[in-house]
Amino acid sequence: MTFGIIGSGSWGTALAKILNDNGEHIHWWNRSESAIEAFKSRSHNPQYLASAKFDTSKLILSSKVKEVITAADIILIAVPSAYIAEVLFTLPKDIFRGKKILSAIKGILPNENVLLNSFLQQHFGVTIENYFAVLGPCHAEEVATEKLSYLTFAGSDEETAKKISEYFKTSYIKTVVNKDIIGVQYAAVLKNIYALGAGIAHGLEYGDNFLSVLIANSADEMAGFLRKAGIMNAEVGYIEHKNKQAMHNIHNNYAASVYLGDLLVTCYSLFSRNRTFGTMIGKGYSVKAAQLEMSMVAEGYNASKCMYVINEKLNADMPIAENIYKILWENLSAKEGFKNIELGLI
Repeated sequence: MTFGIIGSGSWGTALAKILNDNGEHIHWWNRSESAIEAFKSRSHNPQYLASAKFDTSKLILSSKVKEVITAADIILIAVPSAYIAEVLFTLPKDIFRGKKILSAIKGILPNENVLLNSFLQQHFGVTIENYFAVLGPCHAEEVATEKLSYLTFAGSDEETAKKISEYFKTSYIKTVVNKDIIGVQYAAVLKNIYALGAGIAHGLEYGDNFLSVLIANSADEMAGFLRKAGIMNAEVGYIEHKNKQAMHNIHNNYAASVYLGDLLVTCYSLFSRNRTFGTMIGKGYSVKAAQLEMSMVAEGYNASKCMYVINEKLNADMPIAENIYKILWENLSAKEGFKNIELGLI
């Protein structure tokens, strides 16, 4: 299998490093020709994760996205969700025929308010059987320094998900397979929203005691949304191993790394761009000022609006996510929003 990577930000670079460490040849898209030339001469991405060194003899770098997709069997998409339509819309409608898609995004496509699989199905005819997702908990910065991390590969076709995951196994990366392709994506979107909330709370100078209660209630709120969305495995504290020797054969479980674990690390870690963005909001920055201050996209910002719209139909009980949305999009003050949140915490 040959990989093509669309996106050269920190997460795309981290995943490329894993494949490169395993000796895989990669076709990799970067919109900037100057960045490509700098990468070739320095053997690292000049814009993100500069400490991650690459064997450039195994990289085919290109500024033409069509070339990258045409040359690869598995297309790893790591573009921020807000820019996916812009990157892909000019491509032929049959460009993904015969390809496997591996999503590395953790957001909802704004305007359409859909997960990436729905967008690709509608505009390019990609079936859910050919669509997979790679998720955390896993910060790009820790991958770059080879800290032990776990990656979950989700897909309705578990056997193919397992085969794809094998390409990412290293001494510092363990892999898990999960067939809950819709639930894991929603969980990844929601944890970014709750991490924004954790950051806002930090900026407002709430302490660790409050933060722990906020995150615990966020986890419960997330599980409630997943059940409303038809995800039936959102149970805490129940894990059944089909084969105790194989991490690949664990039943989907809400307390596992891809759901609760990813929520925890995104809310607590100083690497979390969503927590950082939220902290600025809590300290009094406007949304525009916070966006200008950060060099990376905080997916939770657009996601908060998208999930608010989606939940208008599902009607899950989501006071935390709703107040975060109102703080970011409806000019509700952070202090007032968190006073509202306080009233519902248990």
